[in-house]
Amino acid sequence: MSNEWIDVVDPDVVRAEGLAGVYVAGRDIALFAVGDEIFATDNRCPHGEARLTDGFLLDDEIECPLHQGRFSVRTGMAMCAPVTGCIRTYPVKIENARILLQLETDDVSAQSGEQ
Repeated sequence: MSNEWIDVVDPDVVRAEGLAGVYVAGRDIALFAVGDEIFATDNRCPHGEARLTDGFLLDDEIECPLHQGRFSVRTGMAMCAPVTGCIRTYPVKIENARILLQLETDDVSAQSGEQ
């Protein structure tokens, strides 16, 4: 299985609010601006299915709006109770003033789009 870089959004869209949700290849993905870096994770909390982009970005942790559990946007690791699992992260790069996400080829069957 190979990987493909998918163009998703202008980085300024993410930096304006610190976070943004996008739909890419049938996935709901959260983008986070931390300093000069952009990080990408799944946009659903595995504990309560809340959209993480409805939560609060505190430094490099996203707080779930449903139960205040936090995840590292860098690693996807759970940082405090009640969450115990991880969220999936995606490789990100910025080229030509666009955020690109690396997805597995099998994931890239649908088109991307900003939310």
